[in-house]
Amino acid sequence: MKKPDLPYLEFKTIKGRQYIYFRLDRGGKVTRVRLPNNPDSEEFAREYWAIRSGRSKRMCKTTWNDLIVAYYQSPAFRSKANGTRQNYRRHCEAIREKNGDKDMTRFRRKDAIKVQQALQANWSKANERLAVLSILCKFAVDLEWIDRNPVVDITKLTGGEYEPWPEDKLAAYERYCDQNALTTARTIYELCVGTGQRIGDCVGMEWSDFDGEYMDVVQDKTGTKLSIYCPERLRIYLNSLPKTGRHILAKNLTQHIAKRAAQRSVEEVRRALGIMDGSERLVPHGWRYTAAVQLSDAGCSDDEVQAVTGHKTMEMVRKYRAKRDQRAASKRAQEKRSR
Repeated sequence: MKKPDLPYLEFKTIKGRQYIYFRLDRGGKVTRVRLPNNPDSEEFAREYWAIRSGRSKRMCKTTWNDLIVAYYQSPAFRSKANGTRQNYRRHCEAIREKNGDKDMTRFRRKDAIKVQQALQANWSKANERLAVLSILCKFAVDLEWIDRNPVVDITKLTGGEYEPWPEDKLAAYERYCDQNALTTARTIYELCVGTGQRIGDCVGMEWSDFDGEYMDVVQDKTGTKLSIYCPERLRIYLNSLPKTGRHILAKNLTQHIAKRAAQRSVEEVRRALGIMDGSERLVPHGWRYTAAVQLSDAGCSDDEVQAVTGHKTMEMVRKYRAKRDQRAASKRAQEKRSR
C-alpha cells in the first residue's frame, strides 16, 4: 500500500494488517480516528477531509456504543442463556449510558480500576461490571480495534461469599412482609427457599408448572431441566395465593413481573431490615444456599441436595455441607472433652 503524503496520518500494523488513523496531538492529548484502509478510495478522501475541516459530526467509529451494539449482534452474546444475556445487558447499558460516545480504544487499565473503585461498596457488582468490561474489550480485540484486553488479570474484590441466611433474618423477613402486605416479596422468598432456585427462575414459574406437588423448572443460567418436589410449607403457601395470570408472579394475564421488579421488591425489605449493605449484608442468592443448608441439616446426601438445587457440579454442594459438617463435628469433639 502506497502511503499518501498527507499530514496527521498514522500507520499501525496489528497482527500483520496495516491500519490508517487520523492523529491529532493537542497539548499532549492524542486523538486517533480510524480511516478506511484504502487511501485511494473516495470514502477515505471524504472522511479524511471531513475530519480535517471540522465538518465531521461523528469522527469516531469505535465508541462504546458501537462496540456494545456490535456485541449484542454477535454469536458470542446470542448464544448465552436468557438470564445471562439480561445480566450482561444491565451492565452494558450502564456502561453505554455513561460512556456511549467515548472512544473505547482509549480505555486503559487505570480506567477499569477506577470503575472497580467506584463500585467497591458492592463487591459483587464491581466484579460483575469488570467481567463484562473484559468481555467487551476481548470482543474489541477480535474486531481489531485494540491490540490487547486492558482488563485482564485485575484482581477481583472480595467481600465475603453468598451466605445462607440465619434463622433470625429469615423470620424477620417473613414478619416484615406480612406486616406490610408485601405479597410479591414474600412469594419470591417462599419460591426461592422452597425450590432452591434463583430469583430469575422463580419469576418465570407458571401455575401450569406446579401440579400440586412438583414444580417443573428450566434453569435460565444452565438450561438444566428439573422437576422439584415442593415441601409442604410451599405447597400450602401456593394454594393460598390467588391466580391473577398465567404466572405465579404475574404482571398481567400473560406476562410475569420483570426480574428487576422482583429484586426491587426484595430490596425494600432488605433495606428495612438493615441487611442491604455493609457487614450485615445478605443477598437473595443466599436463599439458594439456605435451601441447601436446610436439606443438609435434614440429613440429605449431596446427590439429594443437588437434585433440588440443580447445581451442575457438586463443588458448591460440598462446600456448604463441609461448613455444616465442621460445625457438627466441633460440637461432638467438645462434648467428648467435657465428659
